[in-house]
Amino acid sequence: MHTLLINDVTQYVEKNISIFHQKRIDKINTLKLKEVLKKKNPYLFKAKHLQTAEEIIREFINAYVSSSEETMFGDWLEGLAIYINQQVYSGWKSGIKGIDLEFDNDEKRYIVSIKSGPNWGNSSQITKMISDFKSAQKTLRTSNSQMNIICVNGCCYGKDNKPDKGTYFKYCGQRFWEFIGGNENIYTDIIEPLGHKAKENKEDYLEKYAQIINRFTKEFMELFCDKKGKMDWKQLVKYNSGEK
Repeated sequence: MHTLLINDVTQYVEKNISIFHQKRIDKINTLKLKEVLKKKNPYLFKAKHLQTAEEIIREFINAYVSSSEETMFGDWLEGLAIYINQQVYSGWKSGIKGIDLEFDNDEKRYIVSIKSGPNWGNSSQITKMISDFKSAQKTLRTSNSQMNIICVNGCCYGKDNKPDKGTYFKYCGQRFWEFIGGNENIYTDIIEPLGHKAKENKEDYLEKYAQIINRFTKEFMELFCDKKGKMDWKQLVKYNSGEK
């Protein structure tokens, strides 16, 4: 085990946080109005009494981007967790299906499935994770039948006060970051460098966001508003849910 140097973590975050922001921009740049309209609930937006094309577009885009941002940032945090573990325990990104991180400590092999928060999956998804753990254990024991393998579901934020799940452990928030990095303060130490160039990145994103709102609003009005600007909700629902 090596001591984690927080300056190294800060440098990693500042160097790599731009990757997340660029992915946000790339995501909205590749959006197509008709694809977004097919994936969101038009009944909900009618029930919320949205009356202008721009209101509807903002609701559609914000809902779409919000759901994708959680996934993108979760992937980024996974990379940070693996980096920290590499510095402390010489861990590595696993090549086994369903496993994100492997490392050895105290004569134990830890295999880790990393998620964003504690409420990441339904019962079938959790069952799938457990199945992946069992398959990984079987794979690893083909080369060393005596290997002591510990399965861990690591969550980057949140809490779970009952970490022992029987077939695996679930470590969340502070407990997870301490588990992979050997330092109880890592979970707070990483928050400050995440804001590196946040203002510049936000301004760049908002510029692209405004452009797509304007473009989609114009396109939406041409498709689903009459000449007086009145919304044709039936036409929108037909486009979203109709058979033809």
